[in-house]
Amino acid sequence: MFWNQVLGYEVPPPPPGFDSWDAFAATLPPEQRNERWAAVDPKGVGPRLFFQRVPEPKTVKNRLHLDVRAAPGLQGDERMAALEAECERLVALGASRQRRVDPAPPMEAGFIVLTDPEGNEFCLD
Repeated sequence: MFWNQVLGYEVPPPPPGFDSWDAFAATLPPEQRNERWAAVDPKGVGPRLFFQRVPEPKTVKNRLHLDVRAAPGLQGDERMAALEAECERLVALGASRQRRVDPAPPMEAGFIVLTDPEGNEFCLD
């Protein structure tokens, strides 16, 4: 899953009584398979993320926007180089680069806007 790779998260264990998520999915009607999933921090520190498909197409901005911290504490050229390196990694995972906003102190430290494989916008910050 894309977001697990982005964040270093894992798929949680399957429900009790099932050896795998595939075994659990086999109990569902085909149209309900892969409809929902979660991502968890293996260290138990970060929040659990829950994803759910919706029937309607995206017509406006995201209902949720994530900023992925990729250069904490860095500034200027060093910050933007770290963001560019992470951007390359995420594009290789399936993200699409949208635009770069360069630093404009004191209000803007700089960031890169991407979309995930389903077209949802997020930022490398």
